[in-house]
Amino acid sequence: MKVVLIISGLIILAVAIFAVYRYTTVNRQNAKLNALRIKRVEALSQKMENGENVTAEEVYPFAQHILTRELTYQLLSHYNRTDLFPREYYTIVKGAETNLANWLEFPTELDACPDEMEYIKRFTFDFEGQNFHYEVFKFRVFEPHWNAKNGWSLGVVGPYFDNSKPYDFPSSTFSRISSTLDRITPEEEAKWVHENITLKRL
Repeated sequence: MKVVLIISGLIILAVAIFAVYRYTTVNRQNAKLNALRIKRVEALSQKMENGENVTAEEVYPFAQHILTRELTYQLLSHYNRTDLFPREYYTIVKGAETNLANWLEFPTELDACPDEMEYIKRFTFDFEGQNFHYEVFKFRVFEPHWNAKNGWSLGVVGPYFDNSKPYDFPSSTFSRISSTLDRITPEEEAKWVHENITLKRL
């Protein structure tokens, strides 16, 4: 009996140590990534913070890049200068695209920005008379990334609603990474996110 208790105690201790290590490591990685994201738009943010004149031409490259687009819009919104944001990138699909790319970049997810990403389609599900819209993309990475062998994976961004604006926060952005086009359809993946993430939060 005493041996069983000792073994059980050691297992619990090992799990606790791993949980603390994982929590600390993930927080450290996330802090490092967030610092990198801020640095990517630093030239633009410093000019705005200093009250310097910023032109639409200066904003354009930041809005164009998939990893800086979302933060650029948020920065302009903070300074009430969204008029500088290019109209061609002010769409729900473009907002969803940058949101997914930034989500995938987290170390706990793909740990990289996809090398290629393509929009597939919007899927809508009704829940209690309200439309829940999801934008679905396919993405892939190249060697030597560990996920290169899987080919095209699916990513879902949403939900959006009938009155949503392009850079409203989509609370259920998700990719199971291993959900690839040869294993599941885009609609099935959107439905999985709707039922297993969105609805469970309501």
